[in-house]
Amino acid sequence: MKEIKKIVAKILEIEESKIDENSSPENIESWDSFNSLMIVSEIEDYFKMKFSTEEILAVKTLGDILRVIKSRDLENTNGTK
Repeated sequence: MKEIKKIVAKILEIEESKIDENSSPENIESWDSFNSLMIVSEIEDYFKMKFSTEEILAVKTLGDILRVIKSRDLENTNGTK
């Protein structure tokens, strides 16, 4: 989760300490639709994977993103499985 928090913090221009699994566009002012796309893109690049359209539409919080990554067993591999 540490790398994902770094990515999200950088894009949203907030401190990592202000990010947790419940973080979302509902509770972080700078998390708009454009930044959502940036987050997805950066995570895809970092893990060398692609989110499906269904996954993107289902993601509402940082915890949702983490669940998708964990379901693919990518969290600790940086996509190099």
